Amino acid sequence: MCYSALVRQNLTWLAKRYGAEVAWELFQDLFRRRVDDDGVQFSRALDVHVMQMTEEKARVSQDYIEQYRAKQARAWEQELFKQRKRLVDAQRKLQIKETKAARNDERIATEKMAALSGKLSNLHSEQIAGDDARIFPKKYYVPVVTNDGDRLVIRPMRYLCRLPGKPATYDELYKGCYNARRDNLNGFWSGLYGKNHGVIVVDSFFENVPRHLYEKRELAPGERESNVVLHFNPNTGVPMTIACLWSHWTHPREPALYSFAAITDEPPPEILATGHTRCIVSLKEENVREWLSPEQVSKERLEQILSDRVTPYYEHRIAA
Repeated sequence: MCYSALVRQNLTWLAKRYGAEVAWELFQDLFRRRVDDDGVQFSRALDVHVMQMTEEKARVSQDYIEQYRAKQARAWEQELFKQRKRLVDAQRKLQIKETKAARNDERIATEKMAALSGKLSNLHSEQIAGDDARIFPKKYYVPVVTNDGDRLVIRPMRYLCRLPGKPATYDELYKGCYNARRDNLNGFWSGLYGKNHGVIVVDSFFENVPRHLYEKRELAPGERESNVVLHFNPNTGVPMTIACLWSHWTHPREPALYSFAAITDEPPPEILATGHTRCIVSLKEENVREWLSPEQVSKERLEQILSDRVTPYYEHRIAA
């Protein structure tokens, strides 16, 4: 299961690469909602790219990003004040008597103050680094290139697919629906497969792997299973075009939801050797246009496209 990934989110680059239009009204609505709704999240990379745009269509979204940043700054400044007080109180106690609790408060306050100061100083930076482009399931919305009749559209979609007609509680019942198993495309996913296709562009991805499997051993007596996070990178250094399915969910009393799942298949040997059993499907560029026009090709051809995929060697390391 690809539970996290570093995703290309430059709308101008995506639009030019695929000849797609940006659905600005959808981005604007989500940027507006995010100001007051913690259930809507974008990665910092998208904010930076949108703020750098000069197109008039981006202006409204830029205003909402500024409002969100101002709210974040206020929250972080308030938390920074609390941690400064915690540090002062801990140091005052330590001057009187050495205690484990006071020393722990001193350490935690110092670490949190450093993290908060970094966030504040980075809030308006135009540099993108580290995990700025990283996305996670459930709350994160991602630019997805999607089919829409005879045109391609870039829509912001949540990384956890909710099928049409299902209740909102579906998200909790099927928490793994951010990935769509290839061997179930004609079953569970049959309402979307062959109809609603999309792609995201991924540089690398992260997987949770049982530690004992990664270490190639059995669980010790009394040992509880735990995970290690592995960061997989294609050795080509070329971004991967990942096959996706998407859904447009509507309800008369709730906001409409665009959401998607990345298709996964059997992993190559180097991923299987780590103890992980799935891998996202990276399409060949010459097949992307057909993948994004699913109603114009046969199911047999779609299966060929998924089989005839890019197969780099995936290097990995334990994520920090």
